[in-house]
Amino acid sequence: MMKKRSSMNIGAAILFGIFGLLFFIIMVRFVTIQVTGEVEGKALTAEAAKKYIKGHILEAKRGSIYDNNGDVIAEDTSAYTLVAILSPKVTTDPKKPKHVTDPDKTAEALAKYIDMDKSEIYKKLDQKGEKAPYQVEFGSAGRDISHQQMLEIKEEDLPGITFRKESKRFYPNGTFSSHLIGFAQKKDEESSETTGMMGVEKSFNDILSGKNGSVQYKSDVWGYLLPNSEEHVTPPKDGDDIYLTLDKKVQTFLEEAMSQVEKEYKPKKMFAIVSDPKTGKILAMTQRPTFHPDDREGLLNNWTNTIVEETFEPGSTFKSYSLAAAVNEGKFNPNELYESGKYYVDKVPQPIKDYNYGNGWGTITYLEGVQHSSNVAFANLLDKLGFETFGNYLNDFGFGKPTGVGLPNEAEGSILYHYPIEKYTTIFGQGTTVTPLQMIQAESAIANDGKMMKPYVISKVVDPNTNKVVKETKPEVAGNPITKESAQKTREYLETTVTSPEGTGARFALDDYRVSGKSGTAQIPDPATGRYKSGATNNYLFSFMGMAPADDPELIVYVGIQEPQLKEGEIGSDPVAAVFKPVMQNSLKYLNIKPQEKVTLKKSSLPDVKDLSVKEAKAELEKAGVEPIILGKGSTVTKQSPPSGDKILEGERVIIRTDGETTLPDMTGWSIRDVFKVAGLTDLKLKVEGNGYVVKQSIKAGTKVKEGQALEVTFKTPQEQMKKKKE
Repeated sequence: MMKKRSSMNIGAAILFGIFGLLFFIIMVRFVTIQVTGEVEGKALTAEAAKKYIKGHILEAKRGSIYDNNGDVIAEDTSAYTLVAILSPKVTTDPKKPKHVTDPDKTAEALAKYIDMDKSEIYKKLDQKGEKAPYQVEFGSAGRDISHQQMLEIKEEDLPGITFRKESKRFYPNGTFSSHLIGFAQKKDEESSETTGMMGVEKSFNDILSGKNGSVQYKSDVWGYLLPNSEEHVTPPKDGDDIYLTLDKKVQTFLEEAMSQVEKEYKPKKMFAIVSDPKTGKILAMTQRPTFHPDDREGLLNNWTNTIVEETFEPGSTFKSYSLAAAVNEGKFNPNELYESGKYYVDKVPQPIKDYNYGNGWGTITYLEGVQHSSNVAFANLLDKLGFETFGNYLNDFGFGKPTGVGLPNEAEGSILYHYPIEKYTTIFGQGTTVTPLQMIQAESAIANDGKMMKPYVISKVVDPNTNKVVKETKPEVAGNPITKESAQKTREYLETTVTSPEGTGARFALDDYRVSGKSGTAQIPDPATGRYKSGATNNYLFSFMGMAPADDPELIVYVGIQEPQLKEGEIGSDPVAAVFKPVMQNSLKYLNIKPQEKVTLKKSSLPDVKDLSVKEAKAELEKAGVEPIILGKGSTVTKQSPPSGDKILEGERVIIRTDGETTLPDMTGWSIRDVFKVAGLTDLKLKVEGNGYVVKQSIKAGTKVKEGQALEVTFKTPQEQMKKKKE
């Protein structure tokens, strides 16, 4: 008995010792937790917060992209993701099931709305057993469902079918300067944030994205909001809105014309730009191939923004700047003669040839050389300018360096100007490479009276919460490569390429506006051989750079089309004109630019009527097809403007001064060129204000004037006059 009790005491002592040790360990652990506030390296307060403090993200709205007039180009809109609940555990009332109960019927109904076969849908829905998922989604076919489509599916009354609402980037205009705008999307299925993947959406992603907010509140163990608990809300900061310089109407004109030509001629590449030369604003730009930003259809054909990122040899459109340089240096005499056809560069066996196989047109004037787009004429002009001088003009016109338009990956182009032959080929647009934006920038100097305007596409950035302008782009002069007078003369000469019967730009004439510009046919390097492509008549980049109205350009339109499929009898200018003409004509009318009478260059020269009687002079000039304006009441002509031998434009005024008293005519509606003629013949001190056409003269019509008298004349563009009428 004593032995048995002794054994029991030992056992009790062991149990007591074990329990004592466990109690000691627990107490040490309890004290440690109280002191440190951590368990296994995890803060208890943080874990409690996870359990009892609930919250969710408040998504920031991505900024919208607008055109120059405030029309939406890209915006966030509501979209829905289709979700099917498979777990029967969510159903508490069998009469009102919350999960999919009939996979076959559900699959048949959903197949009417999403791009997925009934069998595939059924396979996703008919999953049972322990390994069956709680819910399933339907991949890309079940995402981006519109609000209307969501309502239609709900009307089917399908148990277990529900939706998750989210935001989606929407592009209401479809194919609309897609490579410039780009697109934004969620990076992956797990992400809730929309991110710019290309174009403006990518370049200005930080500005458009904004910053998400959050809301937090205390809950019970089941996650329900506790009574009287406070919510902690950090509101989201919506992304800023971006306003582009694009004009939706002009862009639509351009897209429609480009799509029509692409369909008809199936070229390998196309690009086109419409700009405002007075500000540098890009009003429209597009290219082919292009893509639809909503579904990215067509994107694999071309990821690159051709207008910004690619370079090419411009061809004869480049002669516009070569001509401007020669005019500015006083080296271009339109009536000087030269021998066309071929030009030999020292130590170079092959001559420079005019495009008609070097046959040329015999001995012609330099103005006729411009009209014929003669390479030989421009080779001769380089001799007059000198290599160094023309090289400086290339730099002044902005070639060989980015324009700084503010878009990514802008190319510089390359001025090939080392050896003599490279310098000669550069002056007529071969060898040296450029971007379309560089060409637009350089052309603005000719269109804008010598002031070269930096191109830009971002008009302003606006905070949608306050409507305050965060950032605004102002027109910026990029340089002054030529004078105002040189720009005006260059426009006049380039206009003759369109109006002259011999001009290479005849196909680009408009019915209602005078056009000044230059066409181009550029050779294309063959990547396989490293040489220029040859053989087929369409193995070129055909282009035209034109501005209108010619005397005071409001728009520049530049179109390039590579390797179009031409029909028999067609030339490369045909598809280019099919884009240029409707875009320029419709855009000018949309901008309320007053239509003009069609103007063509007269082939006949003006007769010399000096010293003839007024009656004889009138008869001679009328025989030449012009109606003279007579200054003075005398009987004999003492001066005339333009002088004899000059070629004149249809509609251009010929002024003759007589030996009698001089009275001033009514010059309302006259061009500045015609007013200068009157001032020159009468020796008046002319003061000019504004641009466009005469709206006011300080000396009334019919008033007698004397030499040296001051004459102030106010000009306004048709657009300014229309605006004043509306006001």
